[in-house]
Amino acid sequence: MIVHNEDIKEIIAEIPEGHKHVRTTVVFQDGKSMTLQEAAMANLVRAYINIKTHPFRARIRLTGTRLKERKDGFAEWQLVED
Repeated sequence: MIVHNEDIKEIIAEIPEGHKHVRTTVVFQDGKSMTLQEAAMANLVRAYINIKTHPFRARIRLTGTRLKERKDGFAEWQLVED
């Protein structure tokens, strides 16, 4: 599925009441919506910036991985570059 700019009715980024992290909801013209948690959005942004700002790189792949060893405070499930 490719989402075109004109397919999107609105994007709402917010920290819901009682939560600490940003959630981003994309509302489509057909009424359907998709909500991304902060970590998912952060990975999308990280991938986008990595490609957009690199002088030669044209692709990055982040793969979901369960980490056995990780920094304190980091989730066990991470999207890492492979």
